[in-house]
Order: sequence, then C-alpha cells, then structure tokens
Amino acid sequence: MTISELARSCSLSRTTVLYYESIGLLRVASRSPGNYRQYTDADLDRLKQICVYRTAGLSLASIRSLLQQKETNAAAILKRRLLELDEEIEHLRQNQKAILQLLRAEEFASRTEMINKEKWVSIMKAAGFTEQDMQRWHHEFEKNAPEEHQEFLQFLHIPAREIASIRAASR
Repeated sequence: MTISELARSCSLSRTTVLYYESIGLLRVASRSPGNYRQYTDADLDRLKQICVYRTAGLSLASIRSLLQQKETNAAAILKRRLLELDEEIEHLRQNQKAILQLLRAEEFASRTEMINKEKWVSIMKAAGFTEQDMQRWHHEFEKNAPEEHQEFLQFLHIPAREIASIRAASR
C-alpha cells in the first residue's frame, strides 16, 4: 500500500507516517519501480499498535521501547503512564481549587462581575480547549466538586435551566 493509504487507514497524516519512519518507529519503506514507498500489512499492524499506545498517552520513546523488546514488559510502561496521568489529574484538581479560591475571594468577585459564560468560553478556547475538553472539564468538576461547580456556573450568570442541563450532561 502507498503512504497515503497507510496514513488514511490509521487516520494520520502522511507527515506523521514519515516522521515515525524517520525516528525508527516504522521501518524504512521499500520502493516501487516508480520510486513510491510501499508498505505491507505488517507495517499497517505496527502503525496501528503505535496508534493504540499514542491514544493511551505513551511517549514516542516509551513506544519505541515497547516495540523493540522481544519480550515486552508493557505492563510496567503502562503502569508508569497511569501514575503520570494520576499526577496530571491531581495537578488539574489543584488548578480547579485555585480557580475556585479566586472566584470566592470577595475582592476578585467584585472586580469580575462582568464575566459571563460567553467570555469564559472564549477564554477557554483561546487557551486551546476544544468543546470535548470543556465537556471533560465540566465532568471532572461535577464529579469532584459538585457544589463548587454549581457556584461557578452561577457566577457566570448562566440561567438555572442551563446550569441544570450542563450539570446533568456532566454526570
């Protein structure tokens, strides 16, 4: 198969496939008589495995390590990634707590009465949050601090019916 076919089959760009080849995650493809890269089913299987590991959040170095080992110790690498995720989640929870403390501070609240849902969403988007990221953020907020989530939504001057809808979708 061609590089475009290989990339499409894994929902990747050609550039990503070429990068993986350049760093040794994929073998250097053989060439057709017309000098086109040719990939095999084995290459496709390997690329799919790389994608599974990337989806799990593993670094390219960890993926390389997994793929190079004859007797893989995937469990150790995956456990390490799970611990990293726990740390990242804890860091995000600390960020949530800090934001809540700022919002509760009377001085800050009196200076930010003009903040509303639209402004908050635009700030989140400017920070790189997608709709899916914001939904996940609301889910974690609702799960870990439901009362504070309610207060935050009220702070944004969101109507009660919309707050109920947001919270229900976040559960």
